[in-house]
Amino acid sequence: MVYRHSTFYSPILSAIAGGFLTHEGFEPTYAVMPPRRSVGEMIASGEIHVSQTAVSGSWAYLEKGESPPLVHFAQINQRDGFMIASRRSDPDFRWEKLKNGRFMFVHGGQPQAMLAYALHKKGVNIAALKGLDAGSTVKMMAAFRTGQGDYFHEQAPYPQQLEHEGVAQVVASVGEAIGPVAFSSLAAAPAWLAGPDAQRFMRAYRKAREWVNSAPPDEVAAVEQSFFPDIHREALIAAIACYQRLGCWAGDVGIERSHYETALDVFAHSRLISRRYPYDQVVVPPPA
Repeated sequence: MVYRHSTFYSPILSAIAGGFLTHEGFEPTYAVMPPRRSVGEMIASGEIHVSQTAVSGSWAYLEKGESPPLVHFAQINQRDGFMIASRRSDPDFRWEKLKNGRFMFVHGGQPQAMLAYALHKKGVNIAALKGLDAGSTVKMMAAFRTGQGDYFHEQAPYPQQLEHEGVAQVVASVGEAIGPVAFSSLAAAPAWLAGPDAQRFMRAYRKAREWVNSAPPDEVAAVEQSFFPDIHREALIAAIACYQRLGCWAGDVGIERSHYETALDVFAHSRLISRRYPYDQVVVPPPA
């Protein structure tokens, strides 16, 4: 289960569509988190075994003095995957230009915290921007197509789709501005991770992540196209190529301490945490 549906999570999508999990004997299911539900409660109840989430999801429990019902055992993306698109072509884009128009960005939680930190690193205060909250991804896409907003902030392939339609141009990457960070990870209950299914899952996931990082983007797009029926093939290819260049899926599957510390920096900047929670309280090594 995932919180958002995008090519950013290609290691999961390809593990399913590319047959990596089937090869290990699984019959995987995939869904986006239902409204008013959480990863923690669904893992604790046994409704799901593995979920895409973020280390910051565990901090929400720790902030309330509670023990998280899950642990993070593998990295999906070691960069932020949100792009910024401009309504007008701008080969000389600079981040301070975002002050000059209405900026349609994903509000709340980690996406906004990461955006605020990237802006901070570029010398821009997010409070100085004319923000526009259009709601869900589908509503954002529809609003931008009808002329609302001058800049658009979302995960790929949605900015690339707008670019393909000729209504926007991708001009910046939040992940490039921040650098390596523990953005999205795989989480599960400790009891499940101690069992044989976790080892089989990890074998499949390692292979899938290595494949999406190194295979030609058009091949990855062909495997994943069924997940994105409303996205043009060329936009999907461009999105995957962008994430490969950015290094989102590079490196080991383990969650690095330095990336975890950067995520703490991001949330401390937006005052979303009251203290820095130890790495070992949230993260465990991948199953062997």
